[in-house]
Amino acid sequence: MQKIIVTTSRKPNRDSEILAENISGKLGLNFIRRADFSLDALKKIHGAENILLVKNNSLVAVTEEGELFFHPSTAHLRIKNLRQGQGDRLIDAAKIRSGDKILDCTLGLGSDAIVESFVAGAAGKIIALEVNPIIAEVVRFGMKNFSEDSPHILQAMRRVEVITANYLDFLKSAADNSFDVVYFDPMFRHGINKSSGINPLRPLADNSPLNFAAVVEARRVARRCVVMKENSRSGEFARLGFKIAEGGKYSSVAFGVIDLI
Repeated sequence: MQKIIVTTSRKPNRDSEILAENISGKLGLNFIRRADFSLDALKKIHGAENILLVKNNSLVAVTEEGELFFHPSTAHLRIKNLRQGQGDRLIDAAKIRSGDKILDCTLGLGSDAIVESFVAGAAGKIIALEVNPIIAEVVRFGMKNFSEDSPHILQAMRRVEVITANYLDFLKSAADNSFDVVYFDPMFRHGINKSSGINPLRPLADNSPLNFAAVVEARRVARRCVVMKENSRSGEFARLGFKIAEGGKYSSVAFGVIDLI
């Protein structure tokens, strides 16, 4: 496993130090006082590959590809479009509606989970899984503390329950038909070069292909459908038994669906 240390900005207040100490204890990582060292110097001194940085009441994972931090990102525009009566490809593919209970097996940066939560509403439930504890902590903290957005978007992100877990293990423990929709967004087998926004996530992400056993479990756990997002050129849809949903003819991204009812 990669060695990761926790530190703060150069001149942290006491609240930042307490937060960094608490997070390091929670994740079982070493907390290193920053002093006047650069992040690169700290990496060399402590033999760390990545750094979890607390600054200005925010949490940032510093990887070789840049800074990974929480932001609603595309969720903001997608929710704006939904409020204006336009569609959303994920929502349309999964037929998500108010009151739905959704298991999002691959949280990543959380944009899909926020959109799912907005549509499912207060009567719904979104559980989002992330196997990497660093990604999970950055996004969990951000969803609880991010404040620079519209109330309906903030409410949607606050309702998302982030759980650090392997999706296959979680699915095996879940009851039959316990979610309306199970959703997968694994790292694409053929990456999309222009998606530079997720580059800082890549060194931490699980690059394994979606496990067929997980799809079998998802079919048992989901009541209505199982959905997967992948590169539109991917052979994963055929391999795993997904039918590509209509729409997005010119998009490099496609959604596959296994309908259960």
